[in-house]
Amino acid sequence: MKRDDWKDNEYIDQLVEELNASGANVVVGTLDKLINWGRANSLWPLCFGTSCCAIEFMHLGAARHDMARFGFEVTRNSPRQADLLMVNGTITYRMAPVLMRLYEQMAEPKYVIATGSCNISGGPFIGSHCVVQGLDKLLPVDVWIPGCPPRPEAMYYGMMQLQRKIMTQKYFGGVNRQEKLKDFLAEHPEEAEGLK
Repeated sequence: MKRDDWKDNEYIDQLVEELNASGANVVVGTLDKLINWGRANSLWPLCFGTSCCAIEFMHLGAARHDMARFGFEVTRNSPRQADLLMVNGTITYRMAPVLMRLYEQMAEPKYVIATGSCNISGGPFIGSHCVVQGLDKLLPVDVWIPGCPPRPEAMYYGMMQLQRKIMTQKYFGGVNRQEKLKDFLAEHPEEAEGLK
């Protein structure tokens, strides 16, 4: 059939334009979408819970908020089996080296979700000398979930936002975490000094 006989040329032109812009051929682009679909719908979270946000995270596994429906069901206790670090609760400077060690033990590509106002800005402990004033000072954060503590619905929304982010990434030649922890700490030398 000739090109003019098709009715959805705009869609095909847009698809080809996107693939050409990213330098991927049709096979690699299709494999990208397939792999990202599988990765986004089978996230294995490692919960680093320290306070009330961790209790709200526990609600996700209950019958009312069944997280198996969304593909988050397999929570891991080992960082070597997890690909999502979900930090729930207040992080003190004393806990920071342990949290960073857990992050470093996770396999690439890995993601971080900061849950609650304590992780985002220090929360009610803002200005405190012992509480980290934002998780982004320690680790590269992918999704922020505000609230004190956030409801389970908000946690689902944040985790689904991470799924959307994963689905739009290029797995071949792109995503395997461009920003390594050493690069991050090189850009933030004051945080590296504070953790020694």
